[in-house]
This record gives sequence, C-alpha cells and structure tokens, in this order.
Amino acid sequence: MDTVKEVPAAHEGQFALLKQGRFAPFFFTQFLGAANDNLFKFALTVLVTYQLQVSWLPPQMAGLVIGALFILPFVLLSATAGQWADKYDKARIMRAVKLLEIGIMALAGLGFWFQVVPLLLVCVLLMGLHSTFFGPVKYAYLPQHLSERELTGGNGLVEMGTFVAILLGNVGGGLLMSIPQTGAHWVAAACLGVAVLGWLTSARIPVSPASDPGLKLNWNPFSETWRNLQLARQYPSVFRSLLGISWMWFFGAVFLAQFPSFARDVLGGNEQVASLLLVVFSVGIAVGSLLCETFSHRHVEIGLVPIGALGMTVFAFDLYLASQAVVPPAAGVLLTVGEFVAHPAHWRVMADLALLAFSAGLYSVPMYALIQLRAQPSHRARIIAANNILNALFMIVSSLLAGAMLGAGFSIPQVFGATALLNILVVGYVFWLMPEYIVRLVMLVVTRVVYRLKVRGDEHLPTDGAAILVCNHVSFVDAVILGVCSPRPMVFLMDHRIFKTPGIGWFFRAVKAIPIAPQKEDPQAYEQAFERARQVLRDGDLLCLFPEGAITKDGRMQPFKAGIMKILASDPVPVIPAALHNLWGSSFSRIEGAAMARPLRRGLFNRIGLVVGEPMAPEAVTPEALQVRVQGLLDEPSPE
Repeated sequence: MDTVKEVPAAHEGQFALLKQGRFAPFFFTQFLGAANDNLFKFALTVLVTYQLQVSWLPPQMAGLVIGALFILPFVLLSATAGQWADKYDKARIMRAVKLLEIGIMALAGLGFWFQVVPLLLVCVLLMGLHSTFFGPVKYAYLPQHLSERELTGGNGLVEMGTFVAILLGNVGGGLLMSIPQTGAHWVAAACLGVAVLGWLTSARIPVSPASDPGLKLNWNPFSETWRNLQLARQYPSVFRSLLGISWMWFFGAVFLAQFPSFARDVLGGNEQVASLLLVVFSVGIAVGSLLCETFSHRHVEIGLVPIGALGMTVFAFDLYLASQAVVPPAAGVLLTVGEFVAHPAHWRVMADLALLAFSAGLYSVPMYALIQLRAQPSHRARIIAANNILNALFMIVSSLLAGAMLGAGFSIPQVFGATALLNILVVGYVFWLMPEYIVRLVMLVVTRVVYRLKVRGDEHLPTDGAAILVCNHVSFVDAVILGVCSPRPMVFLMDHRIFKTPGIGWFFRAVKAIPIAPQKEDPQAYEQAFERARQVLRDGDLLCLFPEGAITKDGRMQPFKAGIMKILASDPVPVIPAALHNLWGSSFSRIEGAAMARPLRRGLFNRIGLVVGEPMAPEAVTPEALQVRVQGLLDEPSPE
C-alpha cells in the first residue's frame, strides 16, 4: 500500500519540497548518485580520449562503449529490480544500493590510480548495476510521498537535479582528470567521497512501505522482463508514454555520447570545451524540467510533450546546420574555452544545444509524471522497471546505429541531423497512437493563448475515484477549459449536435466524449449515453455534464434538467459544482447568434475564470439545489 501523503495546506512552490524530510534526503541521495555516475564515466572517457592510447578502444568509440556497458545491466536486471522495489521497503533498498556504490568506487579508485582500463570498464558495468536497482525505487518513491499536484514539480526537481548532477559530475571529472600527473588520483578520491556522502544522505530517507509485500519473486530475468512489458501494455497510455520516454533516451544518448569527440574533432576544442558543452546541455534540460510545473499550473500536463518534441527536432537539425559553418583550427591545435567562446559561430552551436535540451525537459517530465500517476500502485515499480528496460534497449540501439554511421563514414554533425529527422517520424507515430497528447496541446493553446485562465478551488477536483463534475454551459470550449484544469482525463456527456461541428467535433471524438440525443428524438441513443456514463463512474473515472442541456443563448444560466438524477439513482457518487466566468461574449459563445461569427472578437489573452466548489453528497443533490450551488459560484468574484 502507498503511504499517506503529507500535502501542505498551501502550495509553496516546488522548491519548498527541498526543505521537507519526505523529499530532501531522497533528492540529495539520487543527486549524489547521478553526480558520481557521471564524474566516473566522464573522467574515464577523458582518460581514454585525451591521455591514454588504448589500441583496442579508439577515442571516437570510447563514449559509445562506456555508455553501452553502463546500460547493459538495465536490460538484464531491471525486471528483478522492479520486483524488489514493489516487494520491499524502498528506503532500505536505496541504503543497500548506496553501500554497493562505496564498494564499486573503491575498486574504481584502484583502476584510476594504476590506470587499468579493463578494470575501469568492469566498474562501469557495476555502476550500471547500481543504477539499475536504484531506478525503479527512484520513480516509485515519488508518487508514494507526493500528491498529484506536487508530482510534476517533484519530477521537475528530480530531472533538474539529475542533469545538474550530470553537469557537475562531468565538469568535475573533466577538470580533475586534466590535473597534470595526479588527475587520476584526484578522481579516485572524489568518486569514493561522493559515494560515502550519498550513503549518509540515504540514512535519512523516510520509511516507504512495500506496495506488494506478498509478491513472489521470479528470478528468471528474461521471463520477468517479458511479463513486465506485458504488464505495462495493459495500460495503453502508460505503455505509449514508456515508448515516448525511451525514444527521448535514444535521442539524447546520440548527443551525450558524442560530446567529447564533437568538441575535439568538429569544433576543435580541448577537454574544457567538451565540459562546456555538457554545462550548456545540462542547464538547458534543468531549466526545461523546472519550468514544467509553471507551465502546467501544478498538474500533470502532457500537452507540453508535443511542444518539447517539436523543439527537439528544430534545434537538433539546426545544430547540424550550425556545425557546418564552424571552421576548426589548424591540425594539432585545440581551442581553450576562452578561444572557443570568442567565435560567433560557436554561440549558435551552444544556443542549439541549450534549446534542444530545454525542449527535452518539457518533453520528458510530463511523461514520467503521467506514468507515475496512472500506473497501478501495486505494480508501479515493475512498470518503471519495464520503462528502464525499454530505455536501455533504445540506448543500446542508439549506440549501435551511431557507431555504424560513424564507421560508414558519416560525420558527427550528419549523425545529429539524421537523428533530428528521425525524431519527426518516431514522435509523430507516438502521438498518432495516443492523440491525448495533441488534445491536451489544443487545450493549452485555448486556455493560455486565446484566453488567460485563472482557477480557484481546483483542490476540490479529485485525483482518483468516481465523481461527477457539473458546470454552467456558456460556450463551445467549456469542455476544453474544464479538461485542462482536471488532474486526470475527464469524460464529457454532451449534446450530439456539437459532434457535427467542424474541428470541434473532431476534438470531442478524440477525448471520447459521450454524445447524447433528446429522448424524444432518439430513445435508443439516449439510453446508450446514460449507460456509457454509468460505466465511466463504475470504472472509477470522472464524468462531466452540463445540466442546462445546451449552450446559453443570452448569457444567463438556464434551468437544470433532471438527467443527473437518473445517473445518481444507480451510481451515487460525489457531485462537484463548478462555474465558468467571463466566457459569455467571447468568440466561442453565442452572443451574436452563431459561435465564431467574429473570430477572436475579444482578441487574444482575454481573462476568464473557473471556480470549483466543495463536493456535494449524492443524497443532497437535486437539480434545483445543484443550480443554486452553481449560481452561488457564479456570483462569487472571478478568480482572474
């Protein structure tokens, strides 16, 4: 079972979580682990790229080999790790994993001290094992301790922390390794010190009870991997999001693995230039991850995903174009950071990297939050393990394809350009499978560009369990506005005629709204609509209806009809009243007869509001009482 979440009375912003015991020790534990992973890996990459001549590991392949070794355990053992995270206390697992890290880093210290590359590669494999067992715990921990309204902010902090840790780890690894004569010794000491510090912070992580303590472990990694993937497929929106995240790691791995070679061979920079590129990339993804909470207004907002996907393509392809304009220095000369930033052409490269990474942050954080929110709690860690398996497979394929292209004579910029074009096809396919992403983007555009929406009382919108939301009906976009405010998908019961409206009809079919015809006009369709509405509630979902039965023609609320009583008679669930403010007079209302007679008649960004009231018990609901409650919310000042 999940623990009871400690939710503060007032939302103080995502950074307030860093002061709380349920989040801060976990955050710094995973932060230090990510920093150590990357300090170690980047120091090793710099060692074999710039300092040692290893005949069997050419510099241009070093990043790919190290990356492939690190993610191999994810493929083989993620299924086992997911079972452990569901069966045992997550805090205890994290502490055990941190102890393992200390041992691995002690071994790696010997490898750096004596510059034994095979031993260091074994340690890469072992650190991959360490991260394999930490991954499912990391993402299953968050929804156990954070509410839905904190989940996007918490994920944003974790993603920000991860990439700041990558930044610090890579910069630290590069700088320490560049110290003449003793650089490898400093790296050895730093890796061991960070591992010990991570274990100390893990000791303060609060108890996180097992979600399925009776789970019987399957020690066969192959059959369990297949079972986990099949388990994930039972939740289509979750599984398709897993595919979307895995593609992001495919995409990102192409760039991250090539930074040292890209900096040296294409841009003509030294080790510090390679570190600078990682700084730019890490800052970009950290900022994008943090801003997800601001853009999503504290909800899990997957409408940001298409925006991020578009940015990934545009800026990755422009990075390819910008690289063509770079003139490298003379052979044997490597630019320092100061010399590198003095060239205007290099600023375009850095801007592309930063914006590409920013877009990846917008793309990934909502997907992670959606998986955590919609996966069954008892299976959550195993679903996340399935995600890690797919991520690893995609990253291995990414390494193999990039290596094959480089081996066939393609340049690094050409590999970047091909990845950008491939992104259009893959992400487009994911959105075709799951149009909910595009639907949510439409909702965002309407509520953030056409209108400026402010909401009061959204804490009354339930994050789980069956309920009915009722609202006044002012315009053709009422459902869009209500949908973007809801913490989860909402099913609308709507007049069948609206489905015949061009554009708007497509939208309501995409969100699986239920068309209802008047009983006298089509008795069979009328009954079918109510049966589908009852099924929504029996599935534990949120149903929305407009009791007036039609959009107002004069701006005043019409009498509520008794259809809701027909639903409550068989399925008594809480009823949540809500009121839309200031939509009358906008383009989508009927102020001048037909809607959209004068498109954007009030311009862009005109202010509207939504007020959500406290739920009513089903036995207290009558059409008249419900209308009084909604009218009372309308009479309140608009939240704008």
